[in-house]
Amino acid sequence: MIRQRCRLQLVVVLLFCLGLHENTLQAAQSFAGTIDSVQPRMVKIYGAGGVRGLEPYQSGFLISADGHVLTAWSYVLDTETITIVLDDGRRFAAELLGADPRIEIAVLKIDAAELPFFDLNEAVDLNAGSRVLAFSNVFAVAAGNESVSVLHGSVAANTKLSARRGAYATTYHGLAYVLDAMTNNPGAAGGALTDRRGQLAGLLGKELRNSLDNTWLNYAIPIPEIRSSIDEILAGNSRPISSEPDRRRPIESVTLASLGIVLVPNVVAKTPPYVDRVLPDTPAAEAGILPDDLILFVNDRLVNSSKILRDELLYIDRIDEVRLVVQRQQQLIEVSLFAE
Repeated sequence: MIRQRCRLQLVVVLLFCLGLHENTLQAAQSFAGTIDSVQPRMVKIYGAGGVRGLEPYQSGFLISADGHVLTAWSYVLDTETITIVLDDGRRFAAELLGADPRIEIAVLKIDAAELPFFDLNEAVDLNAGSRVLAFSNVFAVAAGNESVSVLHGSVAANTKLSARRGAYATTYHGLAYVLDAMTNNPGAAGGALTDRRGQLAGLLGKELRNSLDNTWLNYAIPIPEIRSSIDEILAGNSRPISSEPDRRRPIESVTLASLGIVLVPNVVAKTPPYVDRVLPDTPAAEAGILPDDLILFVNDRLVNSSKILRDELLYIDRIDEVRLVVQRQQQLIEVSLFAE
């Protein structure tokens, strides 16, 4: 209540000093009310970082009353301990329910209930020129019960990121809202884009730099572009088969050796499944897998560590096809192979 009153008083004083009319003051009150209605749905996310100066924080927002959080898929989530801080300052340990690196989203879960949230069924579409608000913990300004930052701008264009001919390195190549506000800075990834009435419209993307002229692109992914993937994650369809306790293993399973793949040493609890070597004259070599490829999916199941990858292969019969999605720099490559 104190934060709302102070924010409203500041807006009113500024407009009074500018000599604006009463109806403008009423609009400012409504604008402040819109911001205050969104803030409780926003969260701050803390996880991995520090290596090469990477920031260990980003943003997210609640999509259910039971503590489901939508955010951007990034290195911040590549840790055993993910912390979520709500708008009121409460802190929770979060579980990574699932992710889809192909569209750069992830869904987390905290043990909480009766939380304010964005209803994805009520997400709105935006057109070029639409006025928008971008909510995020940009630069980690908020740490406890402070409100996240809000930027005001408009949609400059609706376009496909792939139309930019690869100058912007990203695995996502679908439709995007290009924004005229500086929304995609450290910590902003996973924030919420709303219309001027506070209705959810999109997810703020990660920092995106044009390698040709060193300019930055500010964008958000429309909710309809990611809705089906979110539903799949919430339904549990993206979780590893190995996490299902009643799942039975085949008599003879696929192994990394039978595919001809040698991973980097598993030195930490959650070592990403990077390919160290590909053995010659093996299924992996014939499929075109290369050293430094990062394996993201096995048979459409997300594998975010070497251990999970090995466990997942145990549930694939040696005579069955193995479908892999690997990331090579910023390109996603799908391959199919059979064990020797």
